[in-house]
Amino acid sequence: MSSIRAYSQRLLPPFSGVVQIAQSNRARAQSFDGVSWEVHYVPRSTEAQRRQQMPLGYALDRGYYRVAHFQDNRLTPYVLPAVLDAAQVNECSEELAAFLSSATVPFPAADVFEYWLLDGRDESPLALLFSCCEAAQMSSYPTKSGWTALPHSKLRIASTAEEQARQEPPVNHRFQDMVTNRAGAAPRAAWFERAPGSAGEFPPLLVREDWQSDRERDLCQRYLLRTAPILLMLQGLPRDHRERLEVAAKRYAVEVDQHYPLYPEVNDEKRMAAIRVEARLRRGSPQTTEPRPTRQSGPTPLSKDMRILE
Repeated sequence: MSSIRAYSQRLLPPFSGVVQIAQSNRARAQSFDGVSWEVHYVPRSTEAQRRQQMPLGYALDRGYYRVAHFQDNRLTPYVLPAVLDAAQVNECSEELAAFLSSATVPFPAADVFEYWLLDGRDESPLALLFSCCEAAQMSSYPTKSGWTALPHSKLRIASTAEEQARQEPPVNHRFQDMVTNRAGAAPRAAWFERAPGSAGEFPPLLVREDWQSDRERDLCQRYLLRTAPILLMLQGLPRDHRERLEVAAKRYAVEVDQHYPLYPEVNDEKRMAAIRVEARLRRGSPQTTEPRPTRQSGPTPLSKDMRILE
């Protein structure tokens, strides 16, 4: 049996979750919820291409074929194209299924190469644009220098009565404009290499929170706290940040229950259990909340917590 590498990567831009990946020499399984897995296979002729492809968080990889689905310890093969060797595909799929049947998610984060929009005043990290797992992948990304918020159509944030009376744009749009303005007229971005969980000058919630005016701070917090169910999937969050996100997430119980399998830590297990029970009551299918499994430790940190890459 070949070795299997299991890791996770953030979905960007904008940050909208994490993908779990279990990868062998010839195949991989990926999941966006830690429950349902799609198995992909790469023929030997395109294996070299696979090693240099764009990460999952940016674009659909070339060279892979979707060959099976795995969920609830059941592997369901797809109809294969004639160009694939069915025996080899089945062997790779079964190997991944055996691994996943006893694996614990979320897997350790591996996207330690980060592309940050810089503050126009002091060139400190302002907002995360991209991330990837290998240095060779960095050149595959566009030299994007603009940050985007999750759109209002996908993440609705209520406007106040005063904002509605003034017919102001959605919070998402206004916060995005704030970040754009802070980056300056000639925005710059840079790649950094960081150890998982390292802090330094990097915003824990992937965008700066130290705004000057009360209005700016209010917009920032309204956006971030609305995204709490998603942000709780981040690994290496300081305890105080995870605490305020858990408190804010109580308003979005169904979303929390959806993302819960990929939460690396929980500050208050009783609070989280209550949120999940509330979610199931809202869906009309109450169930008991299972005990949380012990998380596995992450990978060994890099020798340097942070290194800018020219």
